[in-house]
Amino acid sequence: MKRVLLGIALAAAALLATGCVEGENSSPAPAAAASGGDAPGELRLDYAYYNPASLVLREQKWLEQELAAKGTKVTWVLSAGSNKANESLRANAVDFGSTAGAAALLARANATPIKVVTLYSQPEWAAIVVAKNSTITSVAQLKGRKVAATKGTDPYFFLLQSLKEVGLTSKDVEVVNLQHADGKAALERGDVDAWAGLDPIMAQTQVDSGSKLIYRNKAFNSYGTLNAREDFLAKYPATTQLVVNAYEKAKAWIAANPDQAVELLARESKVSPAVAKLVLTERTTLDLDPVPGDAQRTVLQTILPVLVADGNIKSAQDGQAALDTLFEPRFAQARTKP
Repeated sequence: MKRVLLGIALAAAALLATGCVEGENSSPAPAAAASGGDAPGELRLDYAYYNPASLVLREQKWLEQELAAKGTKVTWVLSAGSNKANESLRANAVDFGSTAGAAALLARANATPIKVVTLYSQPEWAAIVVAKNSTITSVAQLKGRKVAATKGTDPYFFLLQSLKEVGLTSKDVEVVNLQHADGKAALERGDVDAWAGLDPIMAQTQVDSGSKLIYRNKAFNSYGTLNAREDFLAKYPATTQLVVNAYEKAKAWIAANPDQAVELLARESKVSPAVAKLVLTERTTLDLDPVPGDAQRTVLQTILPVLVADGNIKSAQDGQAALDTLFEPRFAQARTKP
């Protein structure tokens, strides 16, 4: 009997030792080293036409292949804009949502528990657009005019910054709150005088309909950020690391397969290859350090007062607290480079 008890004790000790090694010391990546690294039963991610890497991931099914052995189902949800991605994150309908950096800041400042885990692009995806025959040539001329924009997204924040630069605010124009595609349609129909546009459909109206970009400023475009719910990060750090690694693989795939990437973006977003090429080659930088940090903080620090003044964030204190806690860089720091 004593021998049996001794054997059980030794086996238990071995199991404890093994669990300690596997759970704490076997992986050098800090994200994978945290507790609760098991894969979930379902991984829910968004995909968006403004996020080309997400289209590649969904098409190539790398995450599905990686997680199949763990029994994880991968579900993709379309985001029509940063505001929709934030809605899905807030409703716990997705675990990862892709937005502009300013939209991520807005969400966190308004109590959506998310963190930026990696950067998927540095885009110039927003500008002020007018119709082909419009006589408007400057932001100052928008005073008293109808401007379509999707509130809660980078084009709307671009509009606010552009107005501020010429001494105007959102109260000096009539903002028509429309989702991006509807804003483009309203501009082309002549229902609005201008549109705070978003690629790829901004490039589409430019190429196909002759619409004009009257004001561009890359500095007013906040970075493309992949955001995760905090509860998911705490419970599934290993899966989070897989997602961040997959994003790096997707960006590398686009660089290595530019023609296929253009074809994919054109097909998914229903634009012409010429439009997709314009977006990918002239207005989207994918070769960037994915670790969220000082450069993104500087951009958002500039945008923050504009968001507060427009009433998007309750107070400067709320906004600053959100910005100070927005980034979770450890996953991008520990990424596997393709």
